[in-house]
Amino acid sequence: MESKNPVFSRSRPNMGWAPPAPTPDQLQHMYDSPSYAPPVRPAYRAMTIDDVVVRGFITLGTLVLTAAVSWYLKVPGTFAVGAALVALVLGLVASFKQSTNPALILAYAAFEGVFLGVVSRTFDYVFNGVVLQAVLGTALAFGAVLAVYALRVVRVTPKLVRYVVAAGFAALGLVLVNLIVGIFVDGGLGLRTDSPIGWIFSVAMILIGCFFLLLDFDAIEQGVRQGAPEKFAWQCAFGLTLSLVWIYLEVLRFVSYFTSSD
Repeated sequence: MESKNPVFSRSRPNMGWAPPAPTPDQLQHMYDSPSYAPPVRPAYRAMTIDDVVVRGFITLGTLVLTAAVSWYLKVPGTFAVGAALVALVLGLVASFKQSTNPALILAYAAFEGVFLGVVSRTFDYVFNGVVLQAVLGTALAFGAVLAVYALRVVRVTPKLVRYVVAAGFAALGLVLVNLIVGIFVDGGLGLRTDSPIGWIFSVAMILIGCFFLLLDFDAIEQGVRQGAPEKFAWQCAFGLTLSLVWIYLEVLRFVSYFTSSD
């Protein structure tokens, strides 16, 4: 999502006041001061690509580990729903506060991993082999988006950011409406059914997730270029994890439409 993080602020707002006029002594001191002063180094170490890679591996590693444990221990569905709600709350806090707190981000990854482990095990039980296909599909999507971004096939502009964010909110709104309608009508609007409408919607959701991944790559590049603090790498790792989870769940659902159940 488009961020208003102070790291990337380019200008200061006009606060409506001006400093007092300098005294003659102050003017003389300014006149006597040397015309050159060495540049002031920032009090923090700037973020690098390596920082993002390391923290990304830590965050995704936490998610994969807890998902594997959840799968192996056969965590019940009710517990997984609770973990999903906790992950949702933690994710919203980390997103809206632009948090760089590693404890918060890793806690999100852990609870999200528990949920993904249960969902993946359920899908794999019904559609044998679908999880491996979804993992490979997600990895392929990650590599393809990275190549598209590196080759500048698609350039991230403020207009594109607005379109992607709007599409994301619209898609989530449709999912919510479909869920509510599904209470009264079997299948709801058909967005999550094995039908042409369901296939098209799943493809659209995968593409939206890929575009969010494109925005994540741009945020990382801009952060490195503008000298963002090292700790901002945690927020970048969190954004990548969110996008990959989105893509994985949508690929998992889409592949299941074309995989015969046991």
